[in-house]
Formats: sequence, structure tokens, C-alpha cells
Amino acid sequence: MEISAGPLLSQINYPSDLKKLRKDELQQVCNELRQFIIDCVSVNGGHFGASLGVVELTVALHYVFQTPYDQLVWDVGHQAYGHKILTGRRSVFHTNRKYQGISGFPKRSESEYDAFGVGHSSTSISAALGMAIASQLNGEHDRQHIAIIGDGAMTAGLPFEALQHAGSCGANILIILNDNNMSIDPNVGSLKEYLTDITTSGTYNKVRDDIWKLIGKMPFGEFHQKMASKIEAGIKGVVSKTSNLFEGLGLRYFGQVDGHNVLKLVETLKDLQKISGPKILHINTIKGKGYDLAEKDQTLWHAPGLFDKTTGKIRRVEFDTPQAPKYQDVFGKSIISLAKDNPKIMGITPAMPSGCSLKYMMAEMPDRAIDVGICEQHAVTLSAGLATQGMRVFCNIYSSFMQRGYDQVVHDVAIQKLPVIFCLDRAGLVGDDGPTHHGAYDIPYLRCIPNMIISAPMNEEELRDLMYTAQSEDNEQPFVIRYPRGEGVMPAWETPFKKMQVGKGQLVQRGKQIAILSIGHPGNFVIKATEMLKSQGIDPEHYNMRFVKPLDEEILHYVGQHFQHVITIEDGSIMGGFGSACLEFFAEHQYKPNVKMLGIPDRIIEHGKPSELHRECGYDAQAIFEAAMDFAAVYASEISSGQL
Repeated sequence: MEISAGPLLSQINYPSDLKKLRKDELQQVCNELRQFIIDCVSVNGGHFGASLGVVELTVALHYVFQTPYDQLVWDVGHQAYGHKILTGRRSVFHTNRKYQGISGFPKRSESEYDAFGVGHSSTSISAALGMAIASQLNGEHDRQHIAIIGDGAMTAGLPFEALQHAGSCGANILIILNDNNMSIDPNVGSLKEYLTDITTSGTYNKVRDDIWKLIGKMPFGEFHQKMASKIEAGIKGVVSKTSNLFEGLGLRYFGQVDGHNVLKLVETLKDLQKISGPKILHINTIKGKGYDLAEKDQTLWHAPGLFDKTTGKIRRVEFDTPQAPKYQDVFGKSIISLAKDNPKIMGITPAMPSGCSLKYMMAEMPDRAIDVGICEQHAVTLSAGLATQGMRVFCNIYSSFMQRGYDQVVHDVAIQKLPVIFCLDRAGLVGDDGPTHHGAYDIPYLRCIPNMIISAPMNEEELRDLMYTAQSEDNEQPFVIRYPRGEGVMPAWETPFKKMQVGKGQLVQRGKQIAILSIGHPGNFVIKATEMLKSQGIDPEHYNMRFVKPLDEEILHYVGQHFQHVITIEDGSIMGGFGSACLEFFAEHQYKPNVKMLGIPDRIIEHGKPSELHRECGYDAQAIFEAAMDFAAVYASEISSGQL
């Protein structure tokens, strides 16, 4: 459903159209842009609060800078909806995050205005700095490079690595720190307190503004820049409680600036255009600005789904019968039950207590659940440190974010054989967030590491039992439990905890002709497919393997000895994944079945509903049915020809 735009916004297809407007019309553009985002997201879904918070900044950036020649890099990208609307995508914005529609994040292949593809946090400064250095080498000394990074993303280590490099290399980069004290959940850590301190140092900021107004009246040149720097250095120790971290790293610091005053932003950005070298502009914004409910509950309104824009009522699907819970909620409730019986259990998450449902434990047991901020590397090594002292740590990280802590998994956990429990939420195809968030690669990148146990539950009961097994005293090595985003299959999910035998699978259905080996939630697709197959007289044997590492060798020996046709299915990359592990076993033991591997193919999978993506990738129930029917036809031919 395409949404109509206001009178000014409807005239803006590209930033060149925006530049034709008078400055006194910019506030109306902001109002219309904010309303357009509200209208679109309320009926189509998507990220909400972040884009509302940077409407004025977005308009000011495209009004002042010569995009796309001047390059904007939006960190994470949740806040880039206004940017997309102003850069040629307003007419197709209703397809945002929909199957075969535009991406919910900046994407280089989608638009020349998207200077860098994003989705994970904290990459913008490094990327923009690389662009700035390249421009220097290419002789493009007039080209501007702007990284827009939120204070939540600044809690990661990567921005600090980039800041110390930027401050020492002299490249022409402007870093805009969008300070709203939020990522998805409220920010944590000492950086938040530091930003609050320098933000609220009114005396320092007033004196700074006065100095720059004075300097601005003089002929601008190197002498006046140096003079201003010396004056600032002289007042800093007197009026500020702390030294300025950013200037200590070699960047010129400007701020604070009201991020919702579009005219002030335009004026400030024009001034900063004249100053070469690395610099940082600190602006203050409100996440969800302009929509009262989003301002009051910023976590809920980060990505609320569909809602009535007038009443603010979020639309929930109503069911007549009890529904299965989300896997992450099963994790969140189960860890509390386990922790009540085991005082050594702790929970760690990198800035996703709501997304992974560790929020329940943080509320009930605040001393035993820790949000470390957007710091996956730290989360892993912190967990390792806790494990050395006998703690049973559930380190809960999205599968795609686990990639950011890979070295720590190898070096700090696996080599030392520490029993850290990695609960990888959002494993497999996650849907609307697309390729930056698909948990496609965790099986291949983890199963090659020695000492790792890798498991995946087919349902909520198995998730609980795997958690129980992993935290038991006789587990002495790293234990991975991967599970998908969204709903499971068991409305009555609170089953008694049972200990599993590590490396032992389950026979789901005895059959003949074909063996189907599944890992994790896609086993439920197999159950649906077998019902379809029975109507065709096909009766496959189905095993829920439960563990990728160690594999159930007893099952694989039996399958290798009794079946010529095998299908493997996984919600992960086929390259190096579960199916590959089965093939390696068959090759090692000289079994030669025909194996069809179903899973995520060797290409980047775009966004869409999970069911649409499962079908595209060829491992939904229909695809399993079709693969089995193909094998059944071959089997029948072999029987008739006497080969079997």
C-alpha cells in the first residue's frame, strides 16, 4: 500500500530537489517526512523510533552536503528510513523489508546514495575513514565523508579503534555522534555516564559556542583555527569535570547541538564543512521523536510491528486456541528456573536483553544477569573468565552477532575447554532484517573448532532439555544451542527438565526407501512433508539428529548400511554445515548413498518472511516432499531394474 506524501515532500525525489527549497521551508519538510514514516511503518511494519529521531539531521545532511559525491555512512541503518525516502525511494518505500522489495538497511547495490552497506552496529567510522583516506589518495580534497553513529553503537570496541586511527591520520572525516541514550534497550556502561557529563556541562558548551561565533566573524584561516584550539584548551580544565575523550584522541569536538533544530544543524554543518581533518559533532536527539508513545517507551517502539497510528494500539493476531511461545521466551523463562536450582548460573547478553529475553532474569535476578552493551567480544571473554571460577554461564547472542566474537570463542573458550554455554538466538533465516541478520553460518564456523558441542532443538521441550544438559556439572566443554527466531510448536512447553545424552539423536519415524536426517526446527518441516508423502505411498525414515557435533554415529552407520537415498535438512549454510558433516562421515566409512542436502545455498539471501525464504531456498515442507518424491522415483526404478 503506497502512502501519499505532504505537499513539499511530494516534490522531493532526490536531494537536488531538497536543495531548491528555502531554509525556512525545511521544518515543514521535517514534519512531512516524520509523518510519512509514521504512516508507512504503521501499516507495513519496520524499525520505527530510530528513524523518527534523526529526521532533522537527515534533512540537514542532504541539504548541506553534495550527496552522493559527499558520502554518508549510517551506522546500523535502523535510522536510515528518512535517508531512503529523500534519495529516490519514496515511491517504493511501501515495499521496505518485504520480499523482493527494498532493504530495511542502506545497501550499496540498491542506491548510489547508500555509500556503505550496514546492519550490524559500530562499523560506520571505520568505513567512512577508509573512504576518506582513499579520497586523499585520489586527490579528491573537496570530498566530505560523514559517519553517523549512535551512542549505543559507540559502546563497541570497533569505533574506538577507528577513532584513534582517525585522530592520528588527519583524514577529512566528520563523525556525528547521535546521542539519545538508547540502542534497542537503554544503554549501559561508563561511556553513557561520560556522554551525560560532557553533554550537561553547560558552561563549557556555552563558552565554546561563544568562541566559535567570534571566530566565525574573522577571516577563516589556519591562524584562527589554531587560536580557537588554544582558547578551548585553556578553558577546558576550568569548566569541565572531565577531559574530552575525543579531543584526547586527536579529533576536534563540537557539541552539544540540539538534533531536532534543523536550522541550527544546517548552520553547524555548513561551518564544519570549512574545517578539514577529523572532527566529531555531538548532537542530542530523542528516539521516537514526534510520536508520543514511541518517546515514552523507546524499547517497545524500536520495531513495534503494525499499529494504529491514531490510537497507538499495536496490532496483535488473536487466536482462539493457545499458541506456541517464541523460542527466545522459552530460553528467558527456562534460565530462571534453572538458576533457582543452580546458584552458579549466570546470563550474559551484548545489548539484547529484550530481543533474547534475558530481560526476565535481569528483572528477577539482577545480580546474575548482565547486559554488557554492544560488545560481543567482551561478552564471550567475560563469560570465559566467569567459567574459570566455576560459574555456569549462558552467553546469549544472536547467531549473526556471534560472528563478531569468533576469535574469543576459539582463543578464550575452546582452547581452554571452558564450559561456556552459547545460546544462539535467531539461527537460520530471520526474515525481514535480511542478509546482515540471517544466522546462516554458525554451524560451519563453529563445528571446525575442537572441543565444541553443537546442538539444535526441534521444539521447546528439547531447548529446555539442552539447557539443562549444558549446565550440568558433568559437562566440561563449550556447548552451543542454536534456535530460530519466532514461534515454536508446543503451546504446552513447560515440560519437566530431562538430561539428554550428548551426541544422541532421535528416531522420529521408522520407514523405508529414503532416510531424512534433520537438525533443529526444520525437523518440523519434515514431519509435515512425511504426511504429504504418505498420501503418495512413500514412507521415509526420519531422524532428528539434535547434535551436529558430536554426530550420532550409531544412526549414521545404520543409515549408511540400509539406505541408498538420504536427505539432510538444516536451517543453515549447506557449505560446511550439517549435511557436509554427514557426507564426511559417509565418505570416511566408505558408505556411498545418494545424498541431497537441503538448506541455505551458497549465495546471499535477501529479506522476506521466513516462509517465503524457506521456499526460495528449497527446504520447506513442499521442497522436502519434492526431493523425497524424486528419490522415490529413482528407488522404484532401481527396484524394477533389479539394482536393489
